[in-house]
Amino acid sequence: MVDALVILDGASEPAGAGPTSLERAHTPALDRLCAGGRVSRLRTVAPGLMPGSETAIPPLLGWTPPGPVDRGALEAAARGIEPPPGERAWRVDCDGALELPGHVVHPLRGRRKLVIGPPPLRDLGTAVRVWPEGLVPPRILDARTVVVAAPGAAAGIGRLMGARVVCPPGATGGPDSDLTAKAAAALKAIAAGAEHVVVHVGGADEAAHARDAELKVAVLERADAELIGPLAAVVDSLRVCPDHGCDPADGTHSAEPVPVLDWPAEAPTGGRLTEAVAA
Repeated sequence: MVDALVILDGASEPAGAGPTSLERAHTPALDRLCAGGRVSRLRTVAPGLMPGSETAIPPLLGWTPPGPVDRGALEAAARGIEPPPGERAWRVDCDGALELPGHVVHPLRGRRKLVIGPPPLRDLGTAVRVWPEGLVPPRILDARTVVVAAPGAAAGIGRLMGARVVCPPGATGGPDSDLTAKAAAALKAIAAGAEHVVVHVGGADEAAHARDAELKVAVLERADAELIGPLAAVVDSLRVCPDHGCDPADGTHSAEPVPVLDWPAEAPTGGRLTEAVAA
């Protein structure tokens, strides 16, 4: 028996003046699964925590963080970087180059940097965001679980929790990510004996941060055609779920419960994977 989880990062949206991206997207593969599955709501962000991949993805993998999660540790683990003894990793967001004597700076995507060095990290000014220290996910998974993702939070979470992580070529974490390559990696893992496969799609969240509603819809439609359809054809059960919401109107995350599809279901609810149907 093989089960799969597709995480549509940031796909959900709060109720507003118009249809949400999930409502607008043409998703025939998801719609077919909904006909035989159950659509419900799921709270992925624990009360009191800020919504983000670092807090919302771990519960989908079996661990609900009781406090903020260390984003620097996730970014380092995603790239197979282990800080030397006496040093640690920080996630830092800023425009342009960042020079820190005594520290190694790894440019990530966009404004993001990974900084490795001895603590404490000095005050870098108001234009630089240094993500705080926090909890590190526990190792509760094993190689029977394979996480397919771009180098980033999902990959780091999977690796720290003990899963095998695959970052296919072309997986960028953005709207341009190669979802066909992710599907191929997931199918290869299943053929090799994986029992649980998790595929993370970050493009919808990135499009929403850029306040590009049309691009967000396009990413969801690509995920439906290039990933969800092929994956559903080979697994015994499938869950499709955003980790959290992200509104393209203002680019901010939401901690509201998200819609989730579990397929198959003994008592299907029908409908579509949307916020309104889930509610």
